[in-house]
Amino acid sequence: MPIRENKFARQAQQRKELQKNKRGTQADNQPTVDEQLKRLEEDIRRLKIEFDIYFNGAAKRPPYDTKSRVETVFKRLGDDRSLTFAQRYLLNSLTARYTAFRELWRRTMQGREEGRDAAAAARATARAEAGSAESSVNFVCDDAHKDVPTVRQLYDALIEAKMRCGEPTEDLSFPRFHHLIATKTDTLKERSGCDRVRFSIDIEGGRVSFKAKGE
Repeated sequence: MPIRENKFARQAQQRKELQKNKRGTQADNQPTVDEQLKRLEEDIRRLKIEFDIYFNGAAKRPPYDTKSRVETVFKRLGDDRSLTFAQRYLLNSLTARYTAFRELWRRTMQGREEGRDAAAAARATARAEAGSAESSVNFVCDDAHKDVPTVRQLYDALIEAKMRCGEPTEDLSFPRFHHLIATKTDTLKERSGCDRVRFSIDIEGGRVSFKAKGE
């Protein structure tokens, strides 16, 4: 190969390696999904405070910039197909909470335009915040001994719910949980003559409720 062509090939290779290293550095700097979810929860809390400040008359304009940023994160995470079930469960819970707040803000903005009582809006905010903390998820299992993926999803959802409510999870390993679920499934199927069992995880009043019912 002529010296000139060899020089161009070497420069092209150097540019390719530089671009590869740059992409690798950018990927390393990207926050993990768990970090994004934690930041999203904090941003929702901050956005609520900013709207409260605005509705109390201490800010001249509503925090639409923060609102737009939060919704962009929701869209990005919602389109991410790599989320685990526990991450998707948390995202759905945050979505429900944010949707309740967004509808409340819309009604409050409309009420301000129509001259309604701001104190009534504040009481509605408290009700929306309490209601948004409630959530429920269900799983149906035919054979808990063999259907490990479903039991794993059930386990992840239960751990996530307990963590949200501040309940201990240290003594609940997956092998132990799998054994308990398999035993419970066998007992219910034998007792009621059903073919499968529905497990439900509910958060009510800040506490986790875990139930099983034959179908």
